[in-house]
Amino acid sequence: MKKTILTLGVAVMMAVSAPAFARAALNQNAHITESLVAGRVGDTIRQTCPSISAKMITAYSKLKELERYARAQGYTEDEVKVFMKDPSEKARIKALAADYLKKAGAVEGDAESYCAVGRAEIAKGTLAGSLLRSWK
Repeated sequence: MKKTILTLGVAVMMAVSAPAFARAALNQNAHITESLVAGRVGDTIRQTCPSISAKMITAYSKLKELERYARAQGYTEDEVKVFMKDPSEKARIKALAADYLKKAGAVEGDAESYCAVGRAEIAKGTLAGSLLRSWK
């Protein structure tokens, strides 16, 4: 009887802890990466294009929503904070955003090309576009 209870106890512990073992690193979570890239794309566009500004309240709200998503996936608050402040992760997201912008038609040194990409993002209703407001 004791052996059955011990076996059952081990099985329950393994089942409860399995999601934690299966959880990928934050930087391997596609939704988190894509959301951060979209945020960086929007930020780069608003900094480069004089006729586009940020919807700061929306941006803050989306960031908090992403943090809640990460927590719901089982990541701790400390893990999220460390990830968000990690210089290598910031550089990785920045590079992915730069690649996205280039593929979308943004040309470094040409503010209007960033404006065109920003207006297209707004028109398509992308996450990056939802963070922006165009004055043209």
